[in-house]
Amino acid sequence: MSNAKPKRIGILTAGGDCPGLNAAIRGVGKTAIVEYGMEVIGFNAGYSGLINKDYIELKESQLSGILTLGGTILGTSREKPFKMVKNGQKDLHKPEKIIQTYNDLNLDCVVCIGGNGTMKTASLLGKEGLNVVGIPKTIDNDVWGTDVTFGFDSAVQIATESIDRLHTTANSHQRVMIIEIMGHHAGWLALYSGLAGGGDIILLPELEYNIRSVCKKIESRYENKKPYSIVVVAEGIKHPKDKSAATYIAEAINTYTGIDTRETVLGYIQRGGSPTPMDRILATRYGAYAAESIANGNFGTMVAIRNNELINVPLEEVGGKLSLVDPNLPLVQNARKMGVSFGDEYL
Repeated sequence: MSNAKPKRIGILTAGGDCPGLNAAIRGVGKTAIVEYGMEVIGFNAGYSGLINKDYIELKESQLSGILTLGGTILGTSREKPFKMVKNGQKDLHKPEKIIQTYNDLNLDCVVCIGGNGTMKTASLLGKEGLNVVGIPKTIDNDVWGTDVTFGFDSAVQIATESIDRLHTTANSHQRVMIIEIMGHHAGWLALYSGLAGGGDIILLPELEYNIRSVCKKIESRYENKKPYSIVVVAEGIKHPKDKSAATYIAEAINTYTGIDTRETVLGYIQRGGSPTPMDRILATRYGAYAAESIANGNFGTMVAIRNNELINVPLEEVGGKLSLVDPNLPLVQNARKMGVSFGDEYL
């Protein structure tokens, strides 16, 4: 190695928690320390840690034994330092404090692990002169620029297992079972878990549905001696805001068909627990590549994977965009050919 001063980097996890965060922290930290001789610190509670100079020194020993753990050893928050406050003005004190922390700690880069909001903030910090590298995570799989985010595979497994369990109850009681899956804007999680779990109807935010079409599908199944139905609903589908998506769909089916219907809102259980082996590997690959990106000076980028190859995507291209389900996606078309309804057959 050269005699150059070892780089000093920070790591933070921001936004909602998801399985694989600790694996990503470990991937960044261990690679940075072992391979590149860097010094590593971790900021507590996301961007709040940068604002308040709340951090811990991370040694290699502290990064051992965390690969399989859910959550994040650094904690997280939804702090958005560039968020507009009163009268449409920005609170300039927060970005100033972040810059001060960055300089006081003699940092060479901050690795920001998070979803769309985290990447947008990271991009803005880059424009303020800070060296940043982003790592995409979210169970929604909606970060633009990468084929997949870590956390998604774990959530698919949890949601699929839940759908599997509902089949037995639905069959035993000859009911319609509605299960609501996370996903405000993107339906990836509902689509994948719905297909893996054998859902009969899958409703996604990206595909306009008609409740009468949903009911006709259910009635058709009963007429064809299929005494129960599983309806997988993304939370972000169009529905009245005074009730959950699952409750709205269940009440509508009851009203129009008279068939006994029950709903389950899976909720935060989808974000918890230990990451799957696939997410552990993906988060580790992302983390290691982020450390390599820093060593090579590839700042202002997000680590991404496309066609199983790791690349750097400019952060300014990521912020403000979403990766959404294309209605013409081959997986959607395959599902239709097998009789899966997306609630739009009669539009």
